[in-house]
Amino acid sequence: GKSLVVAGIIKALGEPTLVLQPSKEILWQNVEKFRSYGGRCGIYSASAGVKRLDDVTFATIGSVIRKLDKLERFKYVIVDECDLINSAGGMYEELITTLGVKVMGLTATPYRLGKYTDMRTGMTQAILKFLTRTHPRVFAHVVYYVQNRRLFDDGHLCRLVYHEVDTINRAALQRNSTGADYTDESVKAEYARTGFEQKVVRVVNRLFEVGRKNCLVFTRFVREAEMVAKMIPGAAVVSADTKPAERDRIIKGFRSGRIRCVVNVGVLTVGFDYPELEAVVMARPTMSLRLWYQVVGRGVRPHPNKDHTMVIDMGGNLAQFGKVEDLVL
Repeated sequence: GKSLVVAGIIKALGEPTLVLQPSKEILWQNVEKFRSYGGRCGIYSASAGVKRLDDVTFATIGSVIRKLDKLERFKYVIVDECDLINSAGGMYEELITTLGVKVMGLTATPYRLGKYTDMRTGMTQAILKFLTRTHPRVFAHVVYYVQNRRLFDDGHLCRLVYHEVDTINRAALQRNSTGADYTDESVKAEYARTGFEQKVVRVVNRLFEVGRKNCLVFTRFVREAEMVAKMIPGAAVVSADTKPAERDRIIKGFRSGRIRCVVNVGVLTVGFDYPELEAVVMARPTMSLRLWYQVVGRGVRPHPNKDHTMVIDMGGNLAQFGKVEDLVL
């Protein structure tokens, strides 16, 4: 939905506007939506293979940060997925400060997991902070928000049907040094104890048996993803190690229906837009509300050919965080 919002904001501004997004996939989604409403724009992104400026330009931050002298025409900056901005600013703050422009951020998850030290015990613990309440911070004000329940009730988002598969004993997991997630060692030990990979395969096969046409699986480790994919005919793996051309081939195959199952590791959590997606399997435990929200969010796109999206939780995350529909800001 943010692609539509971005296009509407640009039209309302009527001034030179630079739109920043964290990946080429999200960039192309925003560009295609903007052009579908008759907009003309430039693209400046090395990863997208295009470097051309216009009064409205969609760009990735890494491609424009050393070209600030070419950006003097822009009066406004829109940042998509703004929760990914380092709270200390970094490249985004450098660009915004140098250009002296007004900036607006958009995100479905306007918070980040930080840490604090309990002065009484000396222990470091995780804490969820709204983007406008971090120190330091880039954004000072919330200008608009909408609750999830309203979007679902009004039919803008697809109905979700949740199923929990009791597999992981979260009480046996250990927190890492930051307190923000579980250690790799404790997660791997639970996987070994439960025969986790085989259970993931059974879940995916069962989804196909009940009529789901496709399935997107989220795992924590590449080795685990590869093991799962080998046991599912026609499945493919996407991770940070996947070469760009191969990743594009797999995603295109998934969208076309040639590939029924994609097992991914930390790649398709943000901005992957596939309205026909019928099943999401969260095959990992996490302490990150943002990650849970983003994973489930891959299935909320409505499509005429589906009545609902099935969300299978195999990591105790539903019990920890609840349904996305019930999250209230």
